[in-house]
Amino acid sequence: MPHVVKSTILNAPTDAVWDVLRDFNGHDRWHPAVATSSIERAQSADKIGCVRRFKLKDGSELREQLLALSDLEQTFSYCLLDTPIPMFNYVVHVRLLPVTDGDRTFWHWESRFTTRPEDKDRITHMVAEDIYQAGFEAIRRHLREAA
Repeated sequence: MPHVVKSTILNAPTDAVWDVLRDFNGHDRWHPAVATSSIERAQSADKIGCVRRFKLKDGSELREQLLALSDLEQTFSYCLLDTPIPMFNYVVHVRLLPVTDGDRTFWHWESRFTTRPEDKDRITHMVAEDIYQAGFEAIRRHLREAA
């Protein structure tokens, strides 16, 4: 079972980063791979159980469900419901922690999933680099532009 763990330090306070990340329907405004996103059934984007349906810029459509969200701990978890990618049981956890030296943010992003053995290396690399690492860089740009 692949286990992807990525983390970074952002030069912004946790509250500023959390304001962006906690919007489960907001990743189309900052992640370079996401073209459009909407929450099904007009539910609130912070309601546990809500489902976001989004399209990637390559035209692929995915659905993910919010499993947990804590403003106090600045954490959230979600799972993948539908995807054209051969990934199964994909569950993600995101956590922000303050780095008090410089009022920065430690961002931990991890997932576990299953896939066919022949797809393991390719999909693990895609998650680590095209989703997580690209997301880190995109949030950095987004926060600089918002400042």
